[in-house]
Parts: sequence; C-alpha cells; structure tokens
Amino acid sequence: MIWWGRSYLLVLGWLYSVSLVCGGDIVHHDDSLPNRPGCNNNFVLVKVPTRVNGKEKEEYVGVGARFGPTLESKEKHATLIKLAVSDPPDSCTTPKYKLTGEVILVHRGNCSFTTKTKVAEAAGASAILIINNSTDLFKMVCEKGEDVLDINIPVVMLPLDAGTSLRKFVDANDSVTLQLYSPKRPAVDVAEVFLWLMAVGTILCASYWSAWTAREEAIEQDKLLKVSTTSSRGVVEITVISAILFVVVASCFLIMLYKLMSFWFIEVLVVLFCIGGVEGLQTCLVALLSCFRWFRSVGECYVKVPFLGAVSYLTLAICPFCIVSAVIWAVYRQYSFAWIGQDILGISLIITVLQIVRVPNLKVGVVLLSCAFMYDIFWVFVSKWWFRESVMIVVARGDKSGEDGIPMLLKIPRMFDPWGGYSIIGFGDIILPGLLVTFALRYDWLANKKLKSGYFLGAMCAYGLGLLITYIALNLMDGHGQPALLYIVPFILGTLIVLGHKRGDLETLWTTGEPERPCPHVRLQPQS
Repeated sequence: MIWWGRSYLLVLGWLYSVSLVCGGDIVHHDDSLPNRPGCNNNFVLVKVPTRVNGKEKEEYVGVGARFGPTLESKEKHATLIKLAVSDPPDSCTTPKYKLTGEVILVHRGNCSFTTKTKVAEAAGASAILIINNSTDLFKMVCEKGEDVLDINIPVVMLPLDAGTSLRKFVDANDSVTLQLYSPKRPAVDVAEVFLWLMAVGTILCASYWSAWTAREEAIEQDKLLKVSTTSSRGVVEITVISAILFVVVASCFLIMLYKLMSFWFIEVLVVLFCIGGVEGLQTCLVALLSCFRWFRSVGECYVKVPFLGAVSYLTLAICPFCIVSAVIWAVYRQYSFAWIGQDILGISLIITVLQIVRVPNLKVGVVLLSCAFMYDIFWVFVSKWWFRESVMIVVARGDKSGEDGIPMLLKIPRMFDPWGGYSIIGFGDIILPGLLVTFALRYDWLANKKLKSGYFLGAMCAYGLGLLITYIALNLMDGHGQPALLYIVPFILGTLIVLGHKRGDLETLWTTGEPERPCPHVRLQPQS
C-alpha cells in the first residue's frame, strides 16, 4: 500500500474527475434560439421500426425537429405508413409525383428544413424523414423569420447509415413501411433504486470497516501505553491544503479526459481501472476471509516478495483470482453483462479508498466537500459557456471514444426503459461524501456513542436523502445528467454542523476530530 501514501491525491483526482448521476438523455432542451409559436418543441429521440415486404427489419433512432406536431408516445398507437423516396432527393422543389399519405425520405441540404417540410406536406406526405449527411444526429431548428405555424406533419432526422439502408430497400422495389413514435421514459426505473442501494451500501460497509479498524488501533495503543500523535500505519489523512489541491488535480484530469478522449485513451483508463480494481478486490477479500479462523493463520504468515516486501500467503493465493477477474472484465466489457464485473471492481476500489484515505476532522471535510461542490457545478453547468457543451457529461458518456462511457462509474442497465441504456453514478459521488460519513462513525465508536446519539446515523440519512433528491431531479430533467454533490453536500454538512452545535461537540469535531480520551498511563496508576 506504499503507493497510496505517495500518490493518493492523484488517485482521488482520477477517481473523482467524473462525478455525475446520469440516466441518458431522451429529451434535449435548446436555448440557443428563442421559443416562438410553432417552433418550441423539445428535441426528442424517435423510434423508427421498419418492415420490408411485411417482415420486421431494423429499428432506427432519429431525432424530432423543433417544429411540427408531436409524435405518439406508444407504439400501438403509431400508424404503419408506407415509405417513399423524394424526387428530387432534397425535396426543395415540388416532387415529380403526387403522394397519398406516405412518409417521404429526403436528403439534407440545398434549402432549409422548414422549406423541405412545407414542400413535402403540399405534395401529400404524412411525415418527412430527413437523412443527415453524417452518422450523427443534428438538431433541426427554425430559420429566423420563417413562418412555421402551418406545418402539420412530423419531421424526423435519421443518421446517414439508416437513411442509406432504407433508400436501398426502396430502390430495389421492396415495400417498406414504418412507424414513428417517441416513447416516454418511466418516472422511476428499478435500476435507479438498485444504484441508490449500491451507493448507500458501499458507504455503509466502508464506514464500519474503517470504524472497526480505528477502534482496534485505539485498543492496541492503550495496551502499549501510547498516545497516538501521528496517523495510523497504512492510512493517509487529508489536509486542508491537499483538499484544495485535489480540486485542481481533478480538474486537470477532467480536461485531459475531455481533450484526449479517444479509443486508445479509453484503453489506458481501462488498464488503470483494472489495476485499481485488482488492488481493491484483493484488499476486500483478504479482510473478509481473515474474519474466518480457517484463513486467519494463513493471513498472518508472510513471505518476502521482491519489489513488494512482506506479503501474506492469503494475499498471494487471492491475487491470481483478482487479476483474472479484472482481465475477464476488460476483454468482455462490451458485452451486456459486463456491468456486473465493473460494479464489483468499482465497489471494491471505493471501499478500499475509504479505508485507506481519511478525513481527520470536520474542518477538512467541509473544505473538501465545499471545493467538490463548486467543482461539480462548474464542470456540469458553467463549462457550457466556455466549451459549448457540458464537459463532465461529455466525458461520462465517453463521446468520441467508440465505447459506452469511461470505466470510473457504477452502472446498472435500465430494465423497464423503452430506450434502454444505463443509470450511472460517478465514483466521486460516493467516495467524497463517504469520507465524511466514515469519519462520523469513527468518532461515534471512539466516543462510545450509541447509534441514536451519534453522528453516523444523521450523516448516512443525509447522504441517502441527498442522493434520492438527485434522482428525483434527474427524472424531472428527463435524464439529463445531474451533479449529485449539488444536493448531497448541503445535506451532509448541514446535518453534521447542526447536530454538533446542538450536542456541544462541534469544536471537537472541527479541530481534533476525536473525542478526548484519558491517557492510558494515568488510567493504570494505582489510586492512593
């Protein structure tokens, strides 16, 4: 664990660089142009299931326009309509043939989107599909000064590959029919419930492990008639300076991820995540198995390993399993079941970090979480002014990387969501609040406080409530990523400060972070 002590600030900065709760956007709000009658739709994703000669084919995903009527939200209410190809292809002038309610497929370019739509509607089309000139989707807005009140047909843009595929079927004289609908995301998905339980459960486990370790260390110090003046062996305590520098380091990592985001860079992050996951999983398994007497003796026998020093036989036995687990996840991480391995490695890493890195008092905790609070707000919301997009959301999604997001996330597939995808939470949204929650339980145990009279229960409830409100905000914002610490930090800090002031412990919590204990030398002196 020597490398933790020397580089914990870099490790925390790397793990926290992405701190976000996200559910995947299906509705995109746009404030670049003012709303006006007939041009005030949200940009919603649209499902386009197709049939060729009566047989079901691929389902495409497009995006609706700022103008035109809204689409059905349920597939059973969406009408099956025949597809026709525009001639001329751009639909900037009247088509050479009259349409009878078909969906017309046109190419982007040569005139505005509203012009294409009006021409198609005048020709008798019931909807218009516009093929983009790339594999991305483009937000179709109204041109300044255009009259769009008389547009009465839906407008959907498809990526180039989808449009090309449909065009080939029509050119081959196949009968192509399709539906257009935009299903709504459920108010609450079970994935968010499980993700909430995972985050709370991870902090709960890490807190009790950290408190148990601190109490054992205190008992050992009493036996040796020592008063602790330095941090415990193998434990790193954060200072005020490092708490401030942490935000700078995390910002540098985030900018690096944003600027260098690519397939090869994701591969580097995967390797780093595997190394951290192996260390975390190994630490957790060794601690867990050491609780059983069958493994305790093996865990207490050590062998000297070159470059690593003294390593227990139990660690050597578990290490290959941990390495194989990480390698298997890395190889199969593109598969649908890979989220299980990622979450196991991630939770193990988080628990290990919370066991090794500690907040010594409430003052450091306030500085750390306050800096993280401002970091979250800046990189999720304010960064849009400089970079024209939310830097943290772009990094969390893994845009331009060809992969489904970066690995420093816990995620669960959205099981009852018609759009699929994952609900995710960044490591930082668990680690940073967890540092203060584990501090609260350590204090309670050292002060021999009961659960109701201590600070851990309040801090744990504050975290759970803050995260719950984050998910409520996430759903109210149609899945748009939310900075969880925006809601969690005020709850945790407010709870601890108010309870500390009310119970008269605030000064001790703020300065020493440990209850006053009589010196063991004094306690053992015989009374006269």
